[in-house]
Amino acid sequence: MHTENPVRLLVVDDEPHIADLVATVARYEGWQAVTAGSGEAALARAAEFGPDIVVLDLMLPGIDGFTVLDRLRESGTAVPVVFLTAKDATADRVAGLTRGGDDYLVKPFSVEELMARLRAVLRRSSNQSKPAALLRVGGLTMNEDTREVARDGHVAELTPTEYELLRYLMRRSPSVLTKAQILDHVWEYDFGGRSNVVELVISHLRRKLDAGHEPLIHTVRGVGYVVRQAAR
Repeated sequence: MHTENPVRLLVVDDEPHIADLVATVARYEGWQAVTAGSGEAALARAAEFGPDIVVLDLMLPGIDGFTVLDRLRESGTAVPVVFLTAKDATADRVAGLTRGGDDYLVKPFSVEELMARLRAVLRRSSNQSKPAALLRVGGLTMNEDTREVARDGHVAELTPTEYELLRYLMRRSPSVLTKAQILDHVWEYDFGGRSNVVELVISHLRRKLDAGHEPLIHTVRGVGYVVRQAAR
């Protein structure tokens, strides 16, 4: 599939056969893809290439994947990042999402699944042309045209995944949404109910939006999550 404005993908992995395989599959789909084999090379490539999305291995020579992400964010870029992690690195997966990654995939992995996840992240991060809509729950506002989210007038910086999950909750407020509904709507692929990714993103949203305020993001035990003002 070739497009006039192809997706620009940066693949960062110190195993050349992995990086080259992912890049080759992406190019076959009409994307532009470049690779880097170290953290330092990844930062240089990102600066010159301007990727739309990054596949980032955590274990890299020199600076690791977490540090690469930190430096990308410090440079002011909000480019979506999908981490690759070791098979048993549960702590790394949790840390990757906490540090601002948008998704993760465990090695060994299917290239087809990786591409599906990349497309899903890109869909969540794209600012498609729609009529301006302002969602409001209490002091929490979301402008769907500008993608600006604010709590009591203070703008919050959200990752694409955090934004999409919050938008889903705000659009359906005051309905309670189950974890399965959220996974189906936000991630668009099946975690089989075993992943704690929803809980992780909810905790990030609470730190960014509820800290120091009356909570608006609530857990309904045994059911799911809801954004609403507490009953008085």
